[in-house]
Amino acid sequence: MMRTGDFPNRVYMLVRKVPYGKVTTYKAIAKALNTKAYRAVGNALNKNKNIELVKCCKVVKSDGSIGGYSEGTEEKAKRLKKEGIQVKGGKIVDFQKRLLRFNNK
Repeated sequence: MMRTGDFPNRVYMLVRKVPYGKVTTYKAIAKALNTKAYRAVGNALNKNKNIELVKCCKVVKSDGSIGGYSEGTEEKAKRLKKEGIQVKGGKIVDFQKRLLRFNNK
């Protein structure tokens, strides 16, 4: 059985695997962790204490919307731009090309 404290660490480990110029979704992370707890993924990311190491700005909604961010959505868009990812109208430009899906075994 997974301990409660393990879940955020497993989320952070997956987020750290998202390469430069790519994003992933809350749903993709939950699916990779064998759960449907998309909101729990968001809650774990909201509690992330090291946003430079675990770049939770790279986790977006399944429709390509940037979603929330503990530092505010303008800051999230700014950080995504530094990653070479354009945001227009609150959505990721070329979302499907930028999307990283995790291989589920």
